[in-house]
Amino acid sequence: MRDLPFVKMHGIGNDYVYVDGFRHEVRDPAALARVISDRHRGVGSDGLILLLPPSDGTAADLRMRMFNADGSESEMCGNGIRCVCRLAHELGISRSRPMSIETGAGVLALDYETGPDGTVSRVTVDMGRAAFEPARVPVMPARLPDLVRRLDALLDGLASAAPNAPALADQAVSMGNPHVVLFVPDVGAVPLERIGPMVEHDPAFPGRVNLHVVEPSGPAEVRMRTWERGSGITLACGTGAAAVCAVGFRRGVTAATIRAHLPGGDLTLAFDAASGHVRKTGPATIVFRGIWPLAPGM
Repeated sequence: MRDLPFVKMHGIGNDYVYVDGFRHEVRDPAALARVISDRHRGVGSDGLILLLPPSDGTAADLRMRMFNADGSESEMCGNGIRCVCRLAHELGISRSRPMSIETGAGVLALDYETGPDGTVSRVTVDMGRAAFEPARVPVMPARLPDLVRRLDALLDGLASAAPNAPALADQAVSMGNPHVVLFVPDVGAVPLERIGPMVEHDPAFPGRVNLHVVEPSGPAEVRMRTWERGSGITLACGTGAAAVCAVGFRRGVTAATIRAHLPGGDLTLAFDAASGHVRKTGPATIVFRGIWPLAPGM
């Protein structure tokens, strides 16, 4: 076995295990994600994130790869990328401002604040353009009526969650990874553990999807809960909060700038109507450092 140094970090409760791939090789990150994320037999996390050199020909300071707890790879993680920024700054991988990080959703620019001790405290990410084109999400609108019927049956008394198939199609968006947003009068009353996996794996979303239930409490404030593709219920989802901001403004439910209250903490989000980009600001927190005994082949 090899000793693999790691850092456990979280962005408002959305926790991942981070590995410096500049110095330490991980041959099978999907397998490592499954074992290290186990909350009973592993470190415990929503997944694994690797800090790596940028791809050949890509103008970026570094690259991140993100694996869910089930080993599936996702394009991006909005909370995770803030932690990547802090760790890259601390390790000396990059001190650029803005810092450019390559993801599966493209190269993103991050600005950051440092505290009195010089460590990164808050990070602002340009999350890129919110893409509503069905092929970009991807979503198959023709398959949504059946999903709406099943949602209505499960959400008795919360019919506003899925009023009709066209509205649901308009509430599906890609922030580099796929999301669908349901507006409800009370997020605490939604059986997310039941509807989450149903929506994630519905044929209407051929790439699977992240589901967010959202309770607006005014034009500039929302409460939200998340079922993440490949990880289940999580305390926070950064790309999901960006999706909520974009969908809320597009549907006339919220203002362009909102404060999103997630179970793990708060994020500030701003939608720019001219560019379609969403900017997200929040903290990045180190929990602890450790050594993982890396099995042969990993």
